[in-house]
Amino acid sequence: MTDIKTGASVDYYFTTISSFAYIGHQAFLDMASRLQLNVTYRPIQLGKVFAASGGLALGDRNPARNRNRMLELQRWRAHHGLEMNLQPKYFPTNPALADSAVIALLEEGRDPAALMTAIMRKVWLEEANIAERDVVAACLSAVGEDADAVLQKAESDTVAAIYEANTERGIAHDIIGSPCVVYQDEPFWGQDRFHLVEEAIQSGRPAFSSTP
Repeated sequence: MTDIKTGASVDYYFTTISSFAYIGHQAFLDMASRLQLNVTYRPIQLGKVFAASGGLALGDRNPARNRNRMLELQRWRAHHGLEMNLQPKYFPTNPALADSAVIALLEEGRDPAALMTAIMRKVWLEEANIAERDVVAACLSAVGEDADAVLQKAESDTVAAIYEANTERGIAHDIIGSPCVVYQDEPFWGQDRFHLVEEAIQSGRPAFSSTP
């Protein structure tokens, strides 16, 4: 496939606690750079997405599904050559503050990619609890941000409303998990479908419909 710099616009729905968002993070950034995408990052409340779409938290799933998830994590970890602890100490945990810190940066017109990397590494490599304020603050400081200022904004009603609106918008676009790209109102769920996003953008095809 020949790379075409498109300047297309996509919405990227995710939560910082997501294993597959971590696995696909660099691949997504590479695609966004390669195609010069205009990305709107939309952190979401995954529990509400599951509730709306029939998804289940890991503890509520059939054991066979969890065993298959573990196989997929290993396959994709190997495929991307990633360092990743498959059973981190602080997973699951509440990602609300971490997700809200990403939103706070976005509200300041800042690129959140480095912060997202730092936060996800805390979960999947560094055995830290991203529900803790000090951990998120350390991530912000590590990427050169004013941790106190960003966290103050992250804990504001304004950011809480955006977090909720992102979630409702995602549900309206039929996202069912994290990560999910929406391009021309067509949802692509999972980091294993990023190549299909790229094909859709480069081909110029019209969006597919769930009711053809």
